[in-house]
Amino acid sequence: MTASLPNCPSCNSEYTYEDGSLLVCPMCAHEWTRESAEAEALAALVKDSNGNVLNDGDNVTVIKDLKIKGSSNVIKQGTKVKGIRLVDPEDGHDIDCKIPGIGQMSLKSEFVKKID
Repeated sequence: MTASLPNCPSCNSEYTYEDGSLLVCPMCAHEWTRESAEAEALAALVKDSNGNVLNDGDNVTVIKDLKIKGSSNVIKQGTKVKGIRLVDPEDGHDIDCKIPGIGQMSLKSEFVKKID
């Protein structure tokens, strides 16, 4: 019966139980509903400018010229970036990648398009 219950989103404990419509974690006393857990999972997905879900290791292309803060360099539209890494958003920048000719950068997913 406990195999169908999700782990606690706060402490990742497997010892969760149902209390009415709530799910409760006895380890950290966190309470949540199944609907809120599903909504959080959907919100955590990183999507490109077309709404495609991005994953670690995907290849993307830049959809518009991007100025690099503190530099006169520009990342040109159509620049292909291989092997992106998704990170927790920092000022909206949720992709870490290495851009050819520029180096390590953080990008916002709204300015990239997934390529096959």
